[in-house]
Amino acid sequence: MTYFAGLDVSLEESAICVVDETGRIIKEMRAASEPLALIAALTGLGLPLERIGLEACSLTAWLHDGLRAAGLPATCIETRSANAAMKTMPNKTDRNDARALAQIMRTGWFRQVHVKSRQSRLWRSLLVARRTVLNEMRAIENVVRAILREGGIKLGTPAHAAFAGRVREMVGDDPLILPIVTPLLAILATMLEQLDRLTRQVLVIVRGEAVCRRLMSVPGVGPITALAFRATIDQPERFRHSRDVGAHLGLTPSRYQSGETDIQGKVSRCGDELARTALYEAAHSLLTRSRKWSSLRAWGLQIAKHRGMARARVAVARKLAVVLHRMWSDKTEFRFGKEPTAAIAAA
Repeated sequence: MTYFAGLDVSLEESAICVVDETGRIIKEMRAASEPLALIAALTGLGLPLERIGLEACSLTAWLHDGLRAAGLPATCIETRSANAAMKTMPNKTDRNDARALAQIMRTGWFRQVHVKSRQSRLWRSLLVARRTVLNEMRAIENVVRAILREGGIKLGTPAHAAFAGRVREMVGDDPLILPIVTPLLAILATMLEQLDRLTRQVLVIVRGEAVCRRLMSVPGVGPITALAFRATIDQPERFRHSRDVGAHLGLTPSRYQSGETDIQGKVSRCGDELARTALYEAAHSLLTRSRKWSSLRAWGLQIAKHRGMARARVAVARKLAVVLHRMWSDKTEFRFGKEPTAAIAAA
């Protein structure tokens, strides 16, 4: 007889439920949310476990790697699928969640989540840290702008590096406003310095990564986008077709069909938000800033002409995901295509 286990992981303790192939509960217990504690609890049962399910969370990758290293069949499952099963329970408790996860593993009604390598997770953490600092800088700058508007001063949109100098120039020696904005400007100066440090770390990583350098041959794709895509995809072979990457990152339309109703909605946005945002910004750069001709840019501009720039950005972002994955898989450089001749363009 085979057995299946479900682990409801929390910060301090994890609830464990083990069921047999008929769904009968064999054992319920709790253990510390540490790899060694969970390994001891599961191996101490002396049962042949077929699958061990963990719902995706912040601790899952660490616990999954530890259980796998010990030879246990740990599987990370998608949160939405797990939540759908857990909602069938009348009461929301850790014990019931573990029971639901165990039954999910027994029936096989789950979608397995790829657990990225530790290196990819650290790269993504670096990008998240950089984006967090950038977002907080923007928030503080907006506060400074609001303070200046109280005195009728319109600051405009200076660059981050020139922001503090512009504020001091506009405020002058105003005895009411200057004491308020000075501490904020000091904070911005420190944050700008740390943002530069994080950005330099990204550049160092990209220079040493052959995959990132290859991806950056695509117009519009810079170091941030290349590293975000590299860290998110992790292993290109886990996608059978390059077109699947666009759907994985939430860049394809959602669909609702029931009977005679068939609605195609906006993009699903169900994938990694960091990589999706980076690709969207790369698409914007390709369409508005790039001056080198490419078939991809020409295709995007045609969409912008007929359907608007917003839809063109999304379409190009999805196409970029497909192109980047194919370049990575085939180890090829970006092909700009053959530019049409003046005669054909005139026609």
